[in-house]
Amino acid sequence: MANVSVYNMQGNNVGSIELSDSVFGVEVNEHLMHLAVTAQLANKRQGTQKAKTRSEVSGGGRKPWKQKGTGHARQGSTRAPQWTGGGVVFAPTPRDYTITLNKKEKRAALKSALTSRVKEEKLIVLNELVLGEIKTKNFQAMLNALKAQKALVILEDMNQNVILSARNIEGVKTAQVNELNTYDVLKYGTVIASEAAVKKIEEVYA
Repeated sequence: MANVSVYNMQGNNVGSIELSDSVFGVEVNEHLMHLAVTAQLANKRQGTQKAKTRSEVSGGGRKPWKQKGTGHARQGSTRAPQWTGGGVVFAPTPRDYTITLNKKEKRAALKSALTSRVKEEKLIVLNELVLGEIKTKNFQAMLNALKAQKALVILEDMNQNVILSARNIEGVKTAQVNELNTYDVLKYGTVIASEAAVKKIEEVYA
């Protein structure tokens, strides 16, 4: 089992915690993590872009001039792509970019991401994460004490004071345990979680 230090919100070392190997000590599978990140980014795409082809634009029903004898190049319609107001060649149409991964793959990718954060010493465990009021200044002071800038803060459950205090800080995101995903864990430089959140992660994803 990996053993990591536990800090308080003032950045002082107050102990240590053993992490479960079933979540934080698995073999890192870079291929699965890549698939999970690709899938999440692809699934964000709306796929609603649309342009009209020559068959969809209005007008152009009659041949603009006769085939021969005018000195012009032959034309069949004024709605062909080379005409002003004509259709678009190979126009984009609405499509679905969804990439699906099964539950086992998603879970294994997330475990790999969490394990990589532990190995890189980018997981900071707090003895508790409690704010008495909604105060961005207090949350920033905690980040400064922990020497963390770009951070994913994992919460055991809905903590309104922490969420609202962190939302205006650039490069910081909060997420509850059931909202965790591989992309966010890898995107942010540091992962911060309370001991309670760590235990809940081990319960949910073991």
